[in-house]
Amino acid sequence: MTRQQRADYVARKLARLYPATPVPLDHTDAFTLLVAVVLSAQCTDKKVNEVTPALFEVAGTPAKLAAIPVETVLGLIRQLGLAPQKSKALVGLAQLIMSKHAGQVPQTFEELEELPGVGHKTASVVMAQAFGVPAFPVDTHIHRLAKRWKLSPGKSVEQVERDLKKVFPEDSWNKLHLRIIFYGREHCTARGCDGKTCGICAALRVG
Repeated sequence: MTRQQRADYVARKLARLYPATPVPLDHTDAFTLLVAVVLSAQCTDKKVNEVTPALFEVAGTPAKLAAIPVETVLGLIRQLGLAPQKSKALVGLAQLIMSKHAGQVPQTFEELEELPGVGHKTASVVMAQAFGVPAFPVDTHIHRLAKRWKLSPGKSVEQVERDLKKVFPEDSWNKLHLRIIFYGREHCTARGCDGKTCGICAALRVG
């Protein structure tokens, strides 16, 4: 089976398993999605969703978040990993959105990646899920499964992203990256599948 054939099989199987692709992070607009994605670094989405309602109640807009002390943000997100760094990044990105982007979340990769705490993956999630721009954010699940399914050698996140973009149609990227995450969480976990156990791995005979 060629790499393209494996990719085509994965896409068909995941589309049947996950016809709907809700964004796992609770949000109401581009800004709250951006904040939630920044908070999700080295944290579970479930934990982030437990913390963000209280944060958004007092700082759900760039103007409000830019105006409150970093210590206040830290108090609201303290239970998340890397909370001190994330607190500074969130206030900083809100201030930059206010001063440079008239209070609106920028809609280009370059401008998003200039914001404190925002790397390429975070920018890709926001571009894909808030603005509908084709992107393929690579998280730990996607990195693991791309390598396990022999869709990419997986030497770096950047390489995995390039390789997946080559074998999947651009108009499928925004849904497909979520479908792979869902599958990695539910069926092909790091310890729960040895490359032979789950349905896709067994079908691809990649073990």
